[in-house]
Amino acid sequence: MSDAGKSDAAGTALVPRALVAGHGEFAIGIVSAVEQITGRGGVLVALTNSGLGADEIVRTLRDAVTSAGARVIFTDLPAGSWTIAARRVQRDRPDVVVVTGANLPALLDFVFQTHVTNDEAARHSADKGRGAMVVLGSSGGSAGGAD
Repeated sequence: MSDAGKSDAAGTALVPRALVAGHGEFAIGIVSAVEQITGRGGVLVALTNSGLGADEIVRTLRDAVTSAGARVIFTDLPAGSWTIAARRVQRDRPDVVVVTGANLPALLDFVFQTHVTNDEAARHSADKGRGAMVVLGSSGGSAGGAD
């Protein structure tokens, strides 16, 4: 689970700063994309809920926060099982920040926010993630956009 011991292209040790938790292979895939694009995937720890019940998800998340030392949790769905578990962990660990609706632009931004607090990095990356969502094309096929 931990990526401790990894380093970036400059040889700087990468310490896990955030957990990325999602359904199926979501977290593994998105962390892999961050690694491929930036070489900084080691600051993220991917978690899946495949085969886990609600109590096991909470236990997995608590253990991951402790073992990785990460204080930010990115989840895939705002009302999903990981977010519910993260909110439970957050009650006992008020230093943990939860970001829901994680996407690639948000995580790419987060891994480079190295000179700010975890809270500031999480908020900045959430703004980037929201801003990266764009609808291209028009509905109904008309050339001018809205009818």
